[in-house]
Amino acid sequence: MIESTLDMSCRIGPVTFKNPLIMASGTFGFGKEYGNLYDLSKLGGISGKGITLHPRPGNPGIRVYETPSGMLNSVGLENPGIASFLADECAFWEKLDTVRIVNLGGGTVQDYVQGAGMIDADSRIRERDGRKAVDMIELNISCPNVKAGGMAYGIKTSVAREVVREVRAATSLPLMVKLSPNAEDIADMAQMCEEEGAEAVSLINTLSGMKIDVRRRRSVFENLYAGLSGPAVKPIALRMVHQVCKRVHIPVVGMGGISSSEDMIEFIMAGAQAVQVGTYNFVNWHAGAELAEGVERFMIAEGIRSLDEIRGIL
Repeated sequence: MIESTLDMSCRIGPVTFKNPLIMASGTFGFGKEYGNLYDLSKLGGISGKGITLHPRPGNPGIRVYETPSGMLNSVGLENPGIASFLADECAFWEKLDTVRIVNLGGGTVQDYVQGAGMIDADSRIRERDGRKAVDMIELNISCPNVKAGGMAYGIKTSVAREVVREVRAATSLPLMVKLSPNAEDIADMAQMCEEEGAEAVSLINTLSGMKIDVRRRRSVFENLYAGLSGPAVKPIALRMVHQVCKRVHIPVVGMGGISSSEDMIEFIMAGAQAVQVGTYNFVNWHAGAELAEGVERFMIAEGIRSLDEIRGIL
């Protein structure tokens, strides 16, 4: 139970989070399964499973492979599509006492824009009826740009600028842009997002990795490469979050290898306004019920009344 005299809240644009713990997209579904294990109101927020304009079947073959200090995934954005999400999942999200973030992917600028417009329109209708299911959009620019030979939008700042600008114009919802660690210059990318009106950036997405099956003499994954996450990426993620925090004035949400409350504190000390926890959800199904309370215990032990006292202390 979070001690009432401690201030664990944080703010991104107009949205207030009760604590800095957000469950990362792709690791938490839309929260239903984990909601059977613990009270989701313990969370600061949920970034739902990544969705795209049209349904996607995901990648064939092996999709997840454990590796030392982490995991590789090649899921391929399997999802039911935006229309299905709005029809089938938002009724559950309306009941949640936590911040609800839609993670939006796309293959073209138009995909992103149309998807953001659909989410925005649905959100306005629900609010007029006294309901609310979406508080924010997290724009995943690590998706392949199909018009650029599959290169992710998030690699070149000049390429990413168009999609961020167009999505910002397509929705009035707060916009957070999720950045790829494979960007040519992630601090430049973050600065561009700020210039184009994003309320926040989140980083890092997975690092590109590979696993070879030496007996079959081929990659484990049909797509050859996969995304590396888990504790192995934390030092890189922490460094990138610190660099971005020094460059931009908008809130930064840090993620990458967090598996303890002390990891959360490290990212906050590096300057993060909030953090996202991903792979650790697969290791500890009750992570969401435990991590925020671990931060509370740290604050009590260290005599910290508000996270603002240590945020960006480096």
